[in-house]
Formats: sequence, structure tokens, C-alpha cells
Amino acid sequence: MVPRFRTRRGTNLSIADRIRIEDVVVLSDDWHVLRKTIFSFRRSDGSWQRQSRETYDRGNGATILLYDPDRRTVVLTRQFRYPAFVNGHDDLLIEAPAGLLDDAEPEVRIRAETEEETGFRVRDVRQIYDAFMSPGSVTERLHFFVGEYRPGDRASQGGGNATEGEDIAVIEIDIDEALSMIESGAIRDGKTIMLLQYAALHLFARCDAV
Repeated sequence: MVPRFRTRRGTNLSIADRIRIEDVVVLSDDWHVLRKTIFSFRRSDGSWQRQSRETYDRGNGATILLYDPDRRTVVLTRQFRYPAFVNGHDDLLIEAPAGLLDDAEPEVRIRAETEEETGFRVRDVRQIYDAFMSPGSVTERLHFFVGEYRPGDRASQGGGNATEGEDIAVIEIDIDEALSMIESGAIRDGKTIMLLQYAALHLFARCDAV
């Protein structure tokens, strides 16, 4: 059960009851929407505090880890990410396939995005959870999936959508190597780290049974 804020009089309030929106200003509406919102928030002691926050709304998204349990491999991508570059990452970023929903259902979108990026036509997919990846400023909720694949499931070379600036390389690596790349810093993408750690716990046995 989700805990709720309780006033001194014992009344339960949802978060919506604790927020008073006073003003919303659109700062940018180009690639996505950046808003500045002024609101009052009811603190735990019952007092109201005026605050200001900027939120970046890029829509919700989905990501997937393709895995082969027999060969103990996973499929990842490698591509250029400008925000990572300007923050000191002078390399391509290794990631799990992902994309924005664009008003589609998460499973429908991740199937299409996976084939577009990797060339693999996925069979059964399973959603494992969803998460807010940067809730201090970005509204996006990301839906996480896993799905088995076989080499014969590859219908094309993938590579992404060139008209959108995508130039994606596809890599297939052993799960233990992928986990070691997290430790070495070769894999730094948050969603990919989360999926690989899930795989280590639930999809693969990292060591032989004694």
C-alpha cells in the first residue's frame, strides 16, 4: 500500500491534494517541450511552500534486452549521443534498443523499434517493470522489456532511421562480458545497466551450480 500524507487532524491527502499550480510557462517547444511551473506544495508540517521547477516532457518510452539463454548472449547497440559527449563521454554509447512510444502501446512500439535498430524480429516479449529515469527534471516513464531471440530471427541489418540522424551498430556479446563492461565503465547507460543486472539475477546463471 502506498503511504499517504496525513494532516494533524488525521485526514489522508494524495499528492494531488498537496499541489496548487499557480503558473506554467513554455520555455521551449522544439524537439520536445520544456516548461517552467510555479506551484505551492504542502509540506509534511502542513505549511505551504512556493516552489519553481522546470520539466522536460519528451513523452514516455520503452527499452528491451534481447537475450539468448542457450548461447548466453545479449544484443546491444552502439551509437552517438550528443548529451553524453558534451558531458565528457568521448565515445559512442552502448545501449539496449529503445525508443519513444509516440502514442503507441509499449509492446507494439518496442517490437517496431527493436527491428528498426537491430534487425531482429522479436518473438515473445515480456514487460518486467517501468521506471522514471530522471524524475528531478524529465517526465518520461520508461517501460522495460526482455525477449528471447535466436540468430535466425534477424530479418535485416538494422541500423536505425537515417533520416532521424541514427547511425546504429549492432553488437552481440556474452552476458558475463557485458556485466564486466559495466564494472570497467565501458557501459554507462542507465537503462542498459538496469536490464543487464536484471538479466544476471533472473535470466542467466553467472556461475555453474556447485
